[in-house]
Amino acid sequence: MQIEKHARLSIAPMMDWTDCHCRYFHRLMTRHALLYTEMVTAPALIHGDRDRLLGFDPAEHPVALQLGGSDPHDLAQAARIGAEFGYDEINLNVGCPSDRVQSGAFGAVLMERPGLVADCAAAMIAASPAPVTVKCRIGVDDQIPEEVLPAFLRTVSAAGVTRFAIHARKAWLQGLSPRENRDIPPLNYPLVHAMKAEFPHLHLSVNGGVTSLAEAQSHLDAGMDGVMIGRAAYHEPANTLLDADATIFGAGESSKTAEDIARAMLPYIERHLSAGGRLNQITRHMLGLFAGRPGARHWKRTLSERAHLPGAGTEVIEAGLSAIRQFAA
Repeated sequence: MQIEKHARLSIAPMMDWTDCHCRYFHRLMTRHALLYTEMVTAPALIHGDRDRLLGFDPAEHPVALQLGGSDPHDLAQAARIGAEFGYDEINLNVGCPSDRVQSGAFGAVLMERPGLVADCAAAMIAASPAPVTVKCRIGVDDQIPEEVLPAFLRTVSAAGVTRFAIHARKAWLQGLSPRENRDIPPLNYPLVHAMKAEFPHLHLSVNGGVTSLAEAQSHLDAGMDGVMIGRAAYHEPANTLLDADATIFGAGESSKTAEDIARAMLPYIERHLSAGGRLNQITRHMLGLFAGRPGARHWKRTLSERAHLPGAGTEVIEAGLSAIRQFAA
């Protein structure tokens, strides 16, 4: 698999969101985009329930595992485990600004320690047959991104990393919450574009603030190798992903509708329920499927109010679809 081709469009790793159910749902809308797991810390993977943390449906391919950590030995071990589970890529998180990540000396705080990131990446590359990539910020706190980012890319790429996803915002580790860090620091797309010009041999994706396929295509037209979309793909999945294969990958127009996707989820939901799972574990990712459509509010309300009830099953999806049909009539 030439993973770089799929990285032309990717769905960002998002904590509490991009679990296996979310990824299966997204995969029904795009065959080509690269999907990412939530971040899993290396110690949790080494010492925890690997099947629970890493299990995924084969239909999710191509799918990447994102790891968090700052110990080269632990990360190497975790990368090897992830590759053995069949992930197509292993990604190192150097962008998350949460307090928990900072206290563990990994995530965005590692922007201040490019040498350590290089050591971690080198260890992961040596241990993993799957390609190792890095997701980073343009800098943190009072760093000057125009100085920090090229030095970071130069140091880490020297360790063997050839593909980076760059969130085009600083992370403020003091004074802003993780939520605020997603919006308040200004976007600096020109700097990320300049990095592609300075490092033409690297595969660089831009992340942050991209809300549509048209915006994604504009970055590709400007010379970026890839675009990573986050919240837009989650909150308005059909609007964002149903045309992705045609628009971004030139794969021909999709004939699928949001209704088709909802129905295609039914066998997956039935398997999950028969294995003892709960309906709302899946439907929480489907709330935005009809965003912007007549009946979207009723769809969302139906799933929100009924999917958590004991014994809830696929009839909840059918009820939601009935509301959509009524508004479309």
